[in-house]
Amino acid sequence: MKIIKKIPVKQVLTEESKKQLSQDFQARYQRYDRECQQLRFEQRKLEKRSDISPSEIEKRFTQEIKRRKENMNWVEYKLQQLEILPEGSELFIEEVEAIVEVQEGAKWDEIYEHQTIVIKDGIVIQAR
Repeated sequence: MKIIKKIPVKQVLTEESKKQLSQDFQARYQRYDRECQQLRFEQRKLEKRSDISPSEIEKRFTQEIKRRKENMNWVEYKLQQLEILPEGSELFIEEVEAIVEVQEGAKWDEIYEHQTIVIKDGIVIQAR
């Protein structure tokens, strides 16, 4: 039998990877900021010509803007952490799914043990 298991991917920080991650985080922050501005524009436009109540419009758009602001705060936090972490540190970047073979008599703890993929400058250096 085969099962799907989530495996964390960690990146070893180097000078180059820190620069790349910083650029990625800044681009993500700017994208969320643009989305907030676009949502505010759409909200004003909808309030002027809509038959939907202004309070309902405001409620919907406020939720979406709030969600993006939370994402912006999270990205800011990640940028701050990136500045603090020394080179050589491992930083969680994502989770991937893997197919794992399960056979009768196998020890569940060994199958479902916490495995990790470690990359450095875009190259897998460990699969543990």
